[in-house]
Amino acid sequence: MFEFTFSKRDDTMSNSRRLFSEAKQLLPGGVNSPVRSFSKVGGQPLFIKKAKGAFLFDEDDNKFIDYIGSWGPMILGHAHESVISSVKAAVDSGLSYGAPTQIETLLAKKVKEFFPSMELIRMVSSGTEATMSAVRLARGFTKRDLIVKFEGCYHGHADSLLVKAGSGALTFGEPDSLGVPQDLAEKTVVLQFNNIEEARELFKQKGEEIAAVIVEPIAGNMGCVPPIKGFLEALRLLCDEYASVLIFDEVMTGFRVSPGGAQQLYDIKPDLTTLGKILGGGLPVGGFGGKRELMQELSPMGGIYQAGTLSGNPITMHAGLATLSMLEDERVYEKLEKSASTLTEGLETLASEIGVPFQTNRVGSMFGIFFTKNQRVETYSDVLTGNNTFFVNFFKEMLQRGVYLAPSPFEAGFLSTKHDSEIISATLYAAKEAFQRVSKE
Repeated sequence: MFEFTFSKRDDTMSNSRRLFSEAKQLLPGGVNSPVRSFSKVGGQPLFIKKAKGAFLFDEDDNKFIDYIGSWGPMILGHAHESVISSVKAAVDSGLSYGAPTQIETLLAKKVKEFFPSMELIRMVSSGTEATMSAVRLARGFTKRDLIVKFEGCYHGHADSLLVKAGSGALTFGEPDSLGVPQDLAEKTVVLQFNNIEEARELFKQKGEEIAAVIVEPIAGNMGCVPPIKGFLEALRLLCDEYASVLIFDEVMTGFRVSPGGAQQLYDIKPDLTTLGKILGGGLPVGGFGGKRELMQELSPMGGIYQAGTLSGNPITMHAGLATLSMLEDERVYEKLEKSASTLTEGLETLASEIGVPFQTNRVGSMFGIFFTKNQRVETYSDVLTGNNTFFVNFFKEMLQRGVYLAPSPFEAGFLSTKHDSEIISATLYAAKEAFQRVSKE
């Protein structure tokens, strides 16, 4: 069995504490992305020195089983030999050219093999850039302004999408951040995820004004919440009826829940798809694509402008191609399915035996944990029933035992092909102790 590096961490004199203190003098909140600050769980964030396989190593040389995987892209595990070799070879030829390269076309061809709905593809540098560009394309193509999104789904921090629900059902959205203009937020309507009737009612009222519906087909930013039967199908039918664009944000689910993402899993073809994460093998990347008639409206073919100096960066493209080539082996997904099911079923069994209210959701190697008495977690409201104190205590207990979970109850977890039976067993061993501690607090 995997041996834990320690039983208790002493943060008071740690290198991570010192480095975080230094970082706060130069970076807002000491981080370059908010969830890294551990603000949802308290305590000190870990500063990571290196990673290999299923493990992270912090600046104090503590070893952790990693269930974040850089928020999804490390499906093959950290520092996979084939990906690293591909990147090292590419670096010798230069880092960036700002000009076309063959590797961009090769990766686009590979993506299309996985996602046939993406007839034309545009590479960008982040998931936010992909979703922002897809929304602009949908608005330009339809000559409409209204966008529909769903509670609990996050599509990056572009102004049009950084919007929360209004004061009631079918009301226009409200800014979810300072700096987002109210009049821009009012061009977005936020509905309840998995509420089919609410979507139908909105289209009945405003269908002729709706440019696009954008949705995480499996919500990954409120834990992991799959679609109920008929939800995605209803969105497809409504968009067809009212000539609106259906956008699947598969930045998280693409290549993760199946080789062809959620759209392959549920057999639903969106008009546009946004990708990220695994597409670059762990390097910064995004992409969006879809129907030819839509994509050809992009500059330089059409009048909808989108550009990026680092789009299609050759190093990233090489990492992505190496990763996707490995994912063509169907045994990868069989292994991921087995490991992930063993983990989540084991967690539920342990929690039940110890008497802790606990549920999991899982699709493929993507999962969410919820400290709730609800039998099902299907909406953002269901997620909010979770006991946050239980989550925080469980997170801290697991971290003390060498298991690194997402430091927020609203984030999904991920496995890699390197999470073997021994690592899953070690995780469950730690979880048993953690659940026992949580049940007494």
